Amino acid sequence: MAGTTSGMEQGADRVTMAHVARLAGVSLTTVSHVLSGKRPVGAATQEGVLQAVSELGYRPNRVARSLRTRRSQMIAVIVPDITNPFYGVVTRGLADILDEAGYRSYLCNTDASSQREHDFVADALDRGVEGIVMSLVQQDLSDVAVIRQARTPLVLLADGGEIPGVDQATADDGAGARLVTQHLIARGARRVAMITGAAGTSVDRVKGYADALAAAGLAYDPSLMREGGWLRDGGRDAMLSLMASASPPDAVFCANDLMAIGAMDAARQLGMRIPEDVALAGFDDIEAAALLTPPLTTVINPAYEVGQAAGRLILDRMIEGKDAVPEEASRRVVLPCRIAERSSG
Repeated sequence: MAGTTSGMEQGADRVTMAHVARLAGVSLTTVSHVLSGKRPVGAATQEGVLQAVSELGYRPNRVARSLRTRRSQMIAVIVPDITNPFYGVVTRGLADILDEAGYRSYLCNTDASSQREHDFVADALDRGVEGIVMSLVQQDLSDVAVIRQARTPLVLLADGGEIPGVDQATADDGAGARLVTQHLIARGARRVAMITGAAGTSVDRVKGYADALAAAGLAYDPSLMREGGWLRDGGRDAMLSLMASASPPDAVFCANDLMAIGAMDAARQLGMRIPEDVALAGFDDIEAAALLTPPLTTVINPAYEVGQAAGRLILDRMIEGKDAVPEEASRRVVLPCRIAERSSG
């Protein structure tokens, strides 16, 4: 073969099969047969094609292939906040399952914006993804309806109740919140506050918290509720607001660990001791939770297993076909939570 500098001559242009064929001195069809393995090719010819592929740095065009096969082998993963460690673990579990089946995922960060969620859903459908795994910004199901109308398989990373044809993978948030609230009460707390996520979210965790209060004979007090927006700064501001009230709490349950870290920041700012002056608990058990001072009592959220479950559900919808799960049916995988009891509460 001549012209080993051909890869350099292509400059910034994308290398195609035509370039490989020209360098190897064979037809386009022969290159296609070598790369696909669908037709036998002589050993010498195959070696020449593979050498040309290596010299040129050729990579198959997945988009062009998807247009021919009508299969993109891509999954869109749409989440509210990629900086939240919980979603990193979920997407790792999801990717591990998808990779085994030859699928790839791309991650979309909505920044908890409904408009960005709408935009990403539209973009994913335009790209012809084979499935979507999504954590909704709100309880609004308008995007779910759009995806269902497009007949694209969908798995939600939350318990949104029974939605025909939509599978869900989630932890048992309500039970986890109930367990950790009961734990704080058993440690002597009588005014247990809660810092929730954004408005319209945390529904199951709020219910679990309220159920634990009722079981202990404690009244649900709206003045002990604050929104923290799932963020560290939000948790700090919510904690400062709680502690400035006329009757501050003696324990605070935060709906995720990031807000609990912010609540710790506020307690230190106010010169309060944890758990002596106020007990704190979170939800998710992110890696940082055990490294805090004091280490954070929290609910162990099986994030990796939730991601794996979502991966299996979406593969079932895509690979087994629509007959495997009737259009009107839906499946929900709900994984149990447990408590990591540490020094904060």
